[in-house]
Amino acid sequence: MGSPDTRNPPPTTRHTPLSPATARRHPATATTTIAVAAAAAAARIERHTPAHRDRALDGLRALALVSVPLGHWLLGGLTLGPGGELHNSSPLTAFGFLAPVSWVLQTLGIFFLVGGCASALSLRRSAGRGVPTDVWLRGRLARLGRPVLGVAAVWAVLLPVLYAAGVPAGTLRTGVVLVVQPLWFVGIYVLVTALTPWCVRAARRYGAWSAVPLLASVAVIDLLRYGPWTQAVPSWLGLLNLGPGWLFAYQLGVCWGEGRLAMRGAWRLLLGGGALFAVLLLAFHYPASMVGVPGTARTNSHPPSLLVPALACAQCGAAILLRDRLDALLRRRRGLWAVVVTVNLAAMTILCWHQTALLTLAIPGSYTGIPIPGLTTPPDTTTWILARLAWLPLVAATLLGLVRLTHRFEAPWTGIRGPWRVAVAGLAGAFAWYALTVV
Repeated sequence: MGSPDTRNPPPTTRHTPLSPATARRHPATATTTIAVAAAAAAARIERHTPAHRDRALDGLRALALVSVPLGHWLLGGLTLGPGGELHNSSPLTAFGFLAPVSWVLQTLGIFFLVGGCASALSLRRSAGRGVPTDVWLRGRLARLGRPVLGVAAVWAVLLPVLYAAGVPAGTLRTGVVLVVQPLWFVGIYVLVTALTPWCVRAARRYGAWSAVPLLASVAVIDLLRYGPWTQAVPSWLGLLNLGPGWLFAYQLGVCWGEGRLAMRGAWRLLLGGGALFAVLLLAFHYPASMVGVPGTARTNSHPPSLLVPALACAQCGAAILLRDRLDALLRRRRGLWAVVVTVNLAAMTILCWHQTALLTLAIPGSYTGIPIPGLTTPPDTTTWILARLAWLPLVAATLLGLVRLTHRFEAPWTGIRGPWRVAVAGLAGAFAWYALTVV
């Protein structure tokens, strides 16, 4: 996904770590040591970042990436049932006025925008080096697929182990649903990435107008789904929006990368998308939440309704307008740029494992049988909101630990021999089969 050219930085400067006892006796010294190490890492990343690097793209991608786990952790809950099973729930069921939070945290439109732009630029560079399009595409898809195979294989092993340890089957089903949530997105991203060569041709020929038929397609499907003839329309019809609903922002990104989307077009996207979003909410009564809410008849996200590309349209316009300012900010702030680089290098790992981080805390917590505020209690009180906010640092630290352990899946599997690759693929297939039976 166009990660920075810092994938293989030089060896770091060796620092003698402080022992826990020394750190406790000299907290100021420990803090200073951490600050010095962080500054050295930021300086090293700065030195090895090419001058021509478009830092705004990496910054926008990092922003979209961080919003995904935050959205799932803040707008999703787990409730401990009477049988000790964990069930999915959402604070939006009780606090509908929090729906605008989902407008801010639902940044997949920006993610697809940046992905389309980065893919267009990468494909152009590869073509300039004489790399065939099919070779470029295989490399791109392999980078997306390796982390997915990794998390699926690990969960295929975990499921029988957890069941043997006494974890209720209902909790395991809930866990699988949470793990699969980000994986469907990866599947859609793989699909649109595979279409990049055709998206580039359309962008070069029609410019930003090449995204309009995608928006119109989603509008037609929504008209069929929600019109007065709804009862005569098959329930699967909405699935036809999966492709054009998410390809819309990706195509805008390709146009951006091809230089076919200027500032004037960005203003049109921002204002037009915002106006369409408001009309759909106020005049056509689309659900206000951008994420699914248990117990509701309609959802905007699975599959995407017209509200999704409308929001993406406004977000993409704003992102393009802020590009230069964001690039300048990331050139001034080395520490912030280092954070952006780190997030981008672990992009797929974060997407694949952030729900596992939450489950790592919630499943053991459910063993006590005592509802834990903010973790296994119903998300229907302000106490839950405050408790969940207090849990966020620990959930984030758990994710950081998981990323350190599983980031190897994202790198090329040069050290994994054929039989092991077959085993990983087999385990991933077993997890996929189980997931299809319970999701």
